[in-house]
Amino acid sequence: MKYLNFNAALNQYVSDHNNQDDELLENLRLETYQKTGRRMMISSDQAQFLRTLVALTKPKKILEVGVFTGYSSTVIARSIADDAHIFACDISEEWTAIAQNFWRQAGVQNKISLLLGEATETLSTLIQMDNSESFDLAFIDADKINYDAYFEMAYKLLKPGGTIIVDNVLWKGTVAQPERNDNDISALRLLNDKVAADDRVVSTLLPIGDGMLFIVKQ
Repeated sequence: MKYLNFNAALNQYVSDHNNQDDELLENLRLETYQKTGRRMMISSDQAQFLRTLVALTKPKKILEVGVFTGYSSTVIARSIADDAHIFACDISEEWTAIAQNFWRQAGVQNKISLLLGEATETLSTLIQMDNSESFDLAFIDADKINYDAYFEMAYKLLKPGGTIIVDNVLWKGTVAQPERNDNDISALRLLNDKVAADDRVVSTLLPIGDGMLFIVKQ
């Protein structure tokens, strides 16, 4: 088997051949760094992957677990049709206030419903309200310890043929380092192993950004 060694030059080449952030998304990244000191956002390469996926699958009902300051939801909302809608789950009023500001700037605020609260409780409520098998796409980028629970609930909410994308599944490469082990790494290894052996889905683990698990419900 042949594998590419993704050195800095090759990474830059790939990045140069993907669409980069426009001014609004650059401003969103900058404000996020300034106000939170955190970088919990997908890369511009991952954003282009999501745009391409949306162009291919044309989802109408989308679930996002983990909003943070709204970068990925803004990317998706700008890519979906006018009659499509995102249900965005997060626990932080402070961080999602930044998201809502940029949704308004992007003109996509009417395409997104923010669901504040513990994501496990929010997803359980959606299931109880007869939303099972009604979503076309789910994007999970939240606390890693609950990834398995989020996957299982997103699976219930997803239509057959629907797609789940899970971010950070390589966790800076630590999932492949046996000597590294904490709660986050263990949770990610558990999910990666489980999905790879799950005959309910077809999946592939993509080395984009910090790793994205691409799952299609059978």
